[in-house]
Amino acid sequence: MNLIIDVGNTRIKTAVFDDSKMIHNESLTNDSFVSEAKKIIKKYKCTSAIISSVGSVNKSQIDELRAEISLIELDYNTKVPFVNKYATPKTLGVDRIALVSSAISKYPNKNVLIIDAGTCITYDFVNNEGNYYGGAISPGLQMRYKALNVFTEKLPLLEPSEKFELLGNSTETSIHSGIINGVINEIDGIIKQYRKKNTDLTVVLTGGDVNFLSNRLKNGIFANPNFLLEGLNTILTYNI
Repeated sequence: MNLIIDVGNTRIKTAVFDDSKMIHNESLTNDSFVSEAKKIIKKYKCTSAIISSVGSVNKSQIDELRAEISLIELDYNTKVPFVNKYATPKTLGVDRIALVSSAISKYPNKNVLIIDAGTCITYDFVNNEGNYYGGAISPGLQMRYKALNVFTEKLPLLEPSEKFELLGNSTETSIHSGIINGVINEIDGIIKQYRKKNTDLTVVLTGGDVNFLSNRLKNGIFANPNFLLEGLNTILTYNI
């Protein structure tokens, strides 16, 4: 059994895989994630683990886990199933490394665009020869709402709304219109540009806002909220 730990900007996700099948997943808090991870290891008799962190995790927590299980701490040196053509591989986020590994595993010999809609929205492209070239990073939904509040004197801090129109007729509805329509049109526009260059493109949408966005996009996509966890399992299996 493989234990997967994804330390993100806002939460810690864990999963257990039996080969390529996910049999358990849950979110943990930073304060308790090591003790809870130990319980998961014992319950599912996990023998190998991988941790990916773009958030806050300290060396003592890593060392405590390593004392319990064979553990890979994902970084740019970790062996992965694709060719990294990124110009600055040392700066490539481990979350993006995991997403590309997932694409290689699930869509071999395909041109794949992976869109991760979370704290940030990341776009990553891997071609049908297994070469990863990069993509783009932009602010996510929550970040855009916070930016309008922080960098202005009077605009309120709102949460994403299921109801929004093109034409906002109040400050609140105008904010929802600008942010949500902006994100949707950004994503659709980028997909369109990639499809002009790659007619056989496969597009995957994942991340914390996948459910909010997936039905609102015009372009055909595969929505998979567990794509990053599956990619981490791919990397772990690749290194065992």
